[in-house]
Amino acid sequence: MRSNTFLKLVALATLALGFVKAADDLPIYTDGALASGWENWSWSSTIDFAATDLFVGTSSVSVTSSEWAALSVKLEGTFPTYAGLRFDIAGAQPDLTIMIQSSTDNAQSPSIPLSAFGKTISPTGFTSLLIDFKSLPGTGSPLGDGTWDRITFQAGGSGATYHLDNIVLVSSIVVAPQFLSAEPFANNVIAVTTAGPVDLSAVKVTLKGAPISISGKTTYSPPDTPAKSITYFNLASSLGPGPLVITAGNTTFNYTLPAVQYGSIVQSVNYPINPHVYGVNFPKSASYIQTLGVPMSRWGGNAVTAYNPFGGFTNAGNDWYFENRASDSADDWLGWVKGAGSASMLTVPALDWVSKDASSYSYPRTQYPDQKAFDPYNSDAGNGLFPNGSYLSPSPDPNNAYTPWNTTLVKKWLTGLKNKPTIVTIDNEMEIASNTHQDMHPSPMGYDEELSRVINFATAAKEALPNVLVGAPSTCSWWFYWTSSIGYTDNAAHYNIDFLPWFLGEMKKQEAKSKKRLLDYLDIHYYFQADTSSNNATAKATRLRATRSLWDTSYVDESWVGSDPQNHQWNPTAVSLIPRFRTLIDQLYPGTKLSIGEWSSTNDNDLTGGLVTADVLGIFGKYKLDAATYWATPNELGPVGLAYWLYRGAGNFFGRSSAQVNLATPNPDTQGVYAGTEGGNTLSLVIINKNPNSPIAFDMSNVPAGNYLLRHFGGGAGLVKWQTTISIKNSQYLVIPAYTALFLKQTP
Repeated sequence: MRSNTFLKLVALATLALGFVKAADDLPIYTDGALASGWENWSWSSTIDFAATDLFVGTSSVSVTSSEWAALSVKLEGTFPTYAGLRFDIAGAQPDLTIMIQSSTDNAQSPSIPLSAFGKTISPTGFTSLLIDFKSLPGTGSPLGDGTWDRITFQAGGSGATYHLDNIVLVSSIVVAPQFLSAEPFANNVIAVTTAGPVDLSAVKVTLKGAPISISGKTTYSPPDTPAKSITYFNLASSLGPGPLVITAGNTTFNYTLPAVQYGSIVQSVNYPINPHVYGVNFPKSASYIQTLGVPMSRWGGNAVTAYNPFGGFTNAGNDWYFENRASDSADDWLGWVKGAGSASMLTVPALDWVSKDASSYSYPRTQYPDQKAFDPYNSDAGNGLFPNGSYLSPSPDPNNAYTPWNTTLVKKWLTGLKNKPTIVTIDNEMEIASNTHQDMHPSPMGYDEELSRVINFATAAKEALPNVLVGAPSTCSWWFYWTSSIGYTDNAAHYNIDFLPWFLGEMKKQEAKSKKRLLDYLDIHYYFQADTSSNNATAKATRLRATRSLWDTSYVDESWVGSDPQNHQWNPTAVSLIPRFRTLIDQLYPGTKLSIGEWSSTNDNDLTGGLVTADVLGIFGKYKLDAATYWATPNELGPVGLAYWLYRGAGNFFGRSSAQVNLATPNPDTQGVYAGTEGGNTLSLVIINKNPNSPIAFDMSNVPAGNYLLRHFGGGAGLVKWQTTISIKNSQYLVIPAYTALFLKQTP
């Protein structure tokens, strides 16, 4: 039982959220049960709707969900006209994502991680939270119209335990006028973020105790996140080091602007950026491609290993209970992707089997009753593991779920395509097929088998599509760059040569033998190895430093790689990914391009994931990578999607060539600076401030005075597509707020 004092605190917290109760609010949970009209559609969760260990009133909902399981409730009807969802939650910061859904057409809101509310959830008391359907937490986007009738609280990969109470759809939300943030930008701009009808005349600025007059202002509300606005105040004089105070109504924002770091841009020293480095896996639509400016789209991942183009079937492998399912047509996908202006990277299956239908599965309970887990939606389909985590034996007959596949069928498929891919890759992470697809390939794959499959299927692809480019072997991770699933005995059987160096040498021999190049791209997948799953301040700083592993020969990886490198390469504890593989290619198979078919920020929902992505996209251009596609599909309004928009959104591209950046005191742990140029006279800059609390400033020579398109996200302004046009008077003091990615491009 909670005291009256506690109830009053909850009420005060509710008012602080801006919620005003109306007579026609719709309860979802009242003491002891779901409210009338609501159904329990949960899965793989232990739920008590009358818990009395922690509650407000007489009871609460106690939930314990296994990995990816959920509390899910559905209304007999719809709720599209309500203003928002309010609920009280208690738990040890549970790993939860909230989704508003439609069971009619399977529409779904952007995922709302609990972390997006920016509040610490206590295990011993309730915190009241509000989802405003006009401004969803995390993205700021509106829920939009729809036949909304379902609300889901889904656990992450480690499950979740928590309590909920006072769950209600509210009929109205009153947004109180608020000055949310005020930050210095560039040379002479203050950006003030607001919600509701504020008095902008109340904004005052002082620097080192002296007032700075405001010479003009521009207000901008992004069309996809209209609940917040930003007003850019142009100052009559430039910013500079010292204490900066911005007063906005009754709110004061204080900064200590730092001394400058010195740098210069040399546009005459440049080299082309391959636009294919800004790619993603499985873009959602043509408008998605155009809004984020995606120039390369990949059809890839574990499921495509079993893709049957002659029936439109695939199999999820160990990602989801080895079940067959229907698939979109790769040919149709290639067509609309091309129509949207994107090149394509198509994965060609290269094992011996593909899915035979849309309904079979490999590990039925009737045949294998003793399995660790079963599909919560199909209780007969198991995960192929004994309760102790070991693989089931004997292996299933592949004919149960699959049909044979070979190079003849590949040639038939590729020859018949109406829409031709730019690049084909030979399967996906074949080296771990005995794990991801153990039902059809239970034996560990070694050097020789993988090479043979690449040669055979690349030959078939080139015969079917003479102009197509081939990428391989799409190796999954650092560990398997250097060895196979068989292990070190396989290395020993190949003169102790690490796998990818051996593979490059063998592909060069194959070209000499066949008089035809079969490998155009060395395609690898790269995921940062350091553990940042806790997402605390230390993990975030580690995540932001980890981008150095892509280029820095002096950076010892902050993971097992730094202490147990497991390979025979030079400087083995420094990943130095792009320079390392450029050197290997030059030594072993010159002329081969380098692509990274999968990579990730490690946290798509956290601001630092967006800053990492902005940093990586700059690195890809600077270090001459040939192609890259993000795994998987960034949320257009999430942190990673914002990084793509920063560089490429809506036709405003970062420079076509990377220009030289010289910094007197480079500090890649806390900042990234990238320059682009077009025609030698149009400058672009992207600057990322990785400091969580401190602005940074540059005196950057060769940045011309004039008008610039300004884009930014992060910092106090939040995860929104902010942009305006500003005038830079001089480049002797350019400031970037904490935890912010900034884009500047010269305009006429």
